[in-house]
Order: sequence, then C-alpha cells, then structure tokens
Amino acid sequence: MVTTTIPQPQNTQIQSVLIVGNYCHDVLIQGGDVLAETLGGAASFISNVFSALSVSFHLTSKVGFDFKYPVNHEPVVIPTSKTTVFHAYFDQGHADNAHQDRVLKLVEVCDPINSSDLPDKRFAFGMAVGVGGEILPETLEKMVEICDAVFIDVQALIRTFDKNDGTVKLVGLKESGFYHLLPRVKFLKASSEEALFMDVDEVKQMCCLVVTQGKDGCEVYWKDGVMKIEPFGANQIDPTGAGDSFLGGLVGGLVHGLVVPDAALVGNLFGSLTVGQIGLPKFDLRLLQRIKDEVQRRTLHSTCWSGDDSMSFTKPDGHEEFHASLASCKLGSICSVQECVRDVPRSLGSVEQVTHPPCNGQQKLVDSVYDKPI
Repeated sequence: MVTTTIPQPQNTQIQSVLIVGNYCHDVLIQGGDVLAETLGGAASFISNVFSALSVSFHLTSKVGFDFKYPVNHEPVVIPTSKTTVFHAYFDQGHADNAHQDRVLKLVEVCDPINSSDLPDKRFAFGMAVGVGGEILPETLEKMVEICDAVFIDVQALIRTFDKNDGTVKLVGLKESGFYHLLPRVKFLKASSEEALFMDVDEVKQMCCLVVTQGKDGCEVYWKDGVMKIEPFGANQIDPTGAGDSFLGGLVGGLVHGLVVPDAALVGNLFGSLTVGQIGLPKFDLRLLQRIKDEVQRRTLHSTCWSGDDSMSFTKPDGHEEFHASLASCKLGSICSVQECVRDVPRSLGSVEQVTHPPCNGQQKLVDSVYDKPI
C-alpha cells in the first residue's frame, strides 16, 4: 500500500508551521442590518484550529492602528494604515454570482506582507493564506525557500477587487503572477468555485490540489487521480472561515503525523464545526480532547510519513473507521454545542437582527468598522 508522504524535518531546530496572512475585520450584513462584527482573516481561523489541536506555529500578519481584537499571536501594527475590512452581504443576488451564498466586498486594505517581514528561520510547513492581496510573489518565493512544504489557499493568489465598490472577483490562476511557483509548493487548496479558475488536470501535475465541496466534503487531486474524502454533517449558520478551518485541520493533522486522506478528514471536521457558529468559532473543550485522543490513536496504529517525496495517494486501512470515530466525537458533544448556540438562528437567511452570540467570545467594537456606506 502506498500512502502520501511529505518530507519530515531532520533538524530539530526547525519550527513546526509558518502562517502568513493578515488579520482582518469581518462585518456580516443582511438587509442593511449589521448582524455581527468579528475577527476575520484566514490566519485567525487557522490559528484558532491550531490552538485547538495544540500545534505550535509562528504567525506573520499585519493590521492597522484601528485593530481592536485581543489575540494570542500579536500582529505587526502599521500606524499609517487601517486594518483590512471585509463586508459580507448575505442577501444580494448578482446574476454572475447566483451560486454564491454571500457577496464579499473589500472596504479597507492593510499593507502587504513583504519577503523581508518573514522570520529568518526554517519551518517544516508554510501556509500562504492571504485574503486581501497581501501575499506578493516575492513573499511566496521566500516561503518556498525557508519551508520544507508550502500550502497555499488559492484565494491568496486569484482574488481581485473592483475599483469602485471593492467587490471580490476571481481571475484565472495562470494570470495571477504566481503560476510559475506551483511546482515548488506541495498543496493548493481551493473551493469548488475557485477551482473553475484553473486547469485542474494541469495543476495536479505540479502539486496536490484539494478542492472543498462544502457539505459534500472535499476531493484530493494528485498526478494519478482523485480521491473523495467524506464530510461531516452540519447545520450551517455562517459559512465564513469554513475553508480556512478546513485547511487548518488538514495541516494540523499532517503535523501530528496523519497521512493526507486521514488529515483531510480532520479538515472536514473543523470545517463542519465552523459553519455552525457566527464568526470565529469557539470549540467545545471536551470535543477537542476527544478529537486529539482519536488523532493520537490513529497515528499510533496507522502508517505515518516515511520521509520520501511520493505523491501517490491511497486511503489507508482503517480510514472509514477513523471517520466514524471523529463523527462519534462530534455527536457526543452535540448537546453542549446546542447549549452554546441555542439562541442562534439556524441560518443567516432567517436572521432579522443578530449581533454576537455570547458563546463565541466576541465583543462589539468600541469604534464600529461599519462606519461608512459602500
């Protein structure tokens, strides 16, 4: 049986994970009403999952002088800039975006992350997870030099922003200015919508491509084929950050020694947990302990990375049982989760006015970032 392997660091001085991407403010809007203002950015969702899985990491992120949220990993504050702000509209039906569950608009943008901002250290894993164009080609170039395996969220590469109203649009991956770097990265993660902006058959010859399918789980593409990874059931309230949490769970599983199919299950699990809460999710501590116990048990009884660079994929023995055990973990904590979100509506589409569910630990900003119309 052949399983996916990724180089393991031989030098014990190499740190675990480098996350590169800016924090931002997310404002969720429906019918002209502000439903919630939350800490956002892929870096915040990924670091949230890493903390849940006890994964050590270094975060390189920039914010402006108006950044209001307390965080465990302090960003670089740019005194001459504002923090990146996104408005997410859940009730705008654009003809060209009819399949979307929200319309994103960039309202403010912080400074980009330069290659000189990255630490002079080596890392086993690097994650380029920009949301507002802050990842530059030279920054990604530096990441592939200092990280053994680089993971990219394709939104960091193909997002563009309308000059008039900031609406997020996507461009073809080949036109992004990053395409030449793909053979030097290990993983590219995309949503099913974002995958339409690339030639999947070409991309999978250069790196592993993971396409998230929402409630249907995800698909993993590599040179020789494609593999479907099973989902976990969820009641969606807010899709914001689900893909980021998925990527955090995937990389977190790899850090703990899981092979790619099993690590992708952990990603699917955290994606399903994220959509059940508004904004940055708060995970049940008992659930987290059960998940970590199952991951540890899995790594002890399954094939781990051998250190070669094989990119052939096969679901290992016991993969379905591992999925069932993670599902059981989630089911076992459902009562406490329901208690946490008992006052939160089942979907944003049914909300008339919501600010912050108390269980999420969010605080209304003293100076609202929703201070000017688009």
